[in-house]
Amino acid sequence: MTTHGHPRRPVHPYESPAQASRATYPTFLPLHETLRVQLACAGRGLVDAFRWDTVVRLVASDPEIRANVLKCLLLNTLALASIYVFDLLLFPLAQGEHHWLHRNVGWAYQVLWLLPVVGISLYLNSTWCSIIAKRTFALQHGPRAGAAPPATYSGLLNALATSAYGGIMVVTSVVISFALARVPRIGPPTGFVFLCWVDAYYCFEHVWTSRGLSLARRVRHLEERWAYYFAFGLPTAALCTWGSSLANAALFALVFPAYIIMAMHARPVPLDPYNPLASSSHGDSDEIRHPSPLVPIRLPVFAPVLWLNDWVVRALSFGSGGVVSSSTSGRGWGQSRAGHRRGISEATENIEEGEAVELNPVGVESSPSMPGSGRTRIRVGGPAPNASGGFSRRKLD
Repeated sequence: MTTHGHPRRPVHPYESPAQASRATYPTFLPLHETLRVQLACAGRGLVDAFRWDTVVRLVASDPEIRANVLKCLLLNTLALASIYVFDLLLFPLAQGEHHWLHRNVGWAYQVLWLLPVVGISLYLNSTWCSIIAKRTFALQHGPRAGAAPPATYSGLLNALATSAYGGIMVVTSVVISFALARVPRIGPPTGFVFLCWVDAYYCFEHVWTSRGLSLARRVRHLEERWAYYFAFGLPTAALCTWGSSLANAALFALVFPAYIIMAMHARPVPLDPYNPLASSSHGDSDEIRHPSPLVPIRLPVFAPVLWLNDWVVRALSFGSGGVVSSSTSGRGWGQSRAGHRRGISEATENIEEGEAVELNPVGVESSPSMPGSGRTRIRVGGPAPNASGGFSRRKLD
């Protein structure tokens, strides 16, 4: 039996109850050591975000990946060049002429050329990036590792619901990022930090989808390894903050295929956020040492996004007579509005059902369910039997 993450050891006949209780009390790392662990995780994320040698090697060795990367490169270069031709050449030239010329040239160029090119490039880029991600995953784990299950009607509905929710999540993430940037003083740096996590999420989304993670488990995985994912998303966020909104989007689409490949070969750390030294050189002992209570294990980065998502989905559900449901666990369409009476969002409860997952390194076979480090964490409230008949450790959230 476990108590607060520690196995309950047998009480010695001459041991007092106070000594037995003291032995089962959780052990925490000092604050400075917890900070050192988080800095090490951030350093690992930054290293994984600069593994361009892996990208070059994979692109050079596989014809299918190379063809799709080149198509993404050419199309997004065209979109980026079109944006800067307007921003740096046509727009300044038209400013010195008559007002009607300035207005009509800008309107005609954006509507007839710029928006179609950027829209088509983003659509085709998502298709080609999906092919790159599937091929990279197949090269790592075999052609059957990421095979899709047989298509069913309910599975199709769940896929549509998940895609719709994911699309709304993209929009709400961008809206929150722009809103943060408009807050005086603290807004721009806060928006930049948030954008780092958003970029990292979408770079790893193909990895998590290939491994069969639900949206709830993806969010939980990122929020429990917030230092690593912040550092991984830092280069793309820094690269895509200098131009206009369209230019930043095109620039991110330009480097996105490369970061999908890097994410496929990355190994986010810590493997166990509730016992971060378990897999390190300092974790030779079987003793479980939780991070300092002064440093959060899980940082609710996407809580505002999920909250805003649920309001949008509730509005759609109200307008469509309860056809659309708000769910991050992939339950699909067709849920009645009565299911929302429990509160604004079911996302929090669904995310709490996520498990600790481990992204294995390159060359290590892993099942699509992504098992964790061998321990199952459950919410505090009672022990749960595991497969061996014993009891699993409890999670301290």
